[in-house]
Amino acid sequence: MQAEHLDQALAEEFAGHGETIHKLKVADPHFKSLMEKNHQLWTQIQNIQNGVTPAADVTLETLEKQRLQLLDEIAASVRKAEA
Repeated sequence: MQAEHLDQALAEEFAGHGETIHKLKVADPHFKSLMEKNHQLWTQIQNIQNGVTPAADVTLETLEKQRLQLLDEIAASVRKAEA
């Protein structure tokens, strides 16, 4: 269920780029690892926000910053693939 929600969130963040993202996931091992890391970070963030995993605010902030950096890298890869 969480993976589906993440896929929906990514689809919204990268609206109109789903086909490119799918192609990159299949063809580019580095891009696939970015997507996997994004999923891991997203899961950790969700667990902290939902009270499943206790963590200090600074930990949550660090994870969110790491995810934003990953999303920037994902976006750059998508732009490059579509150029």
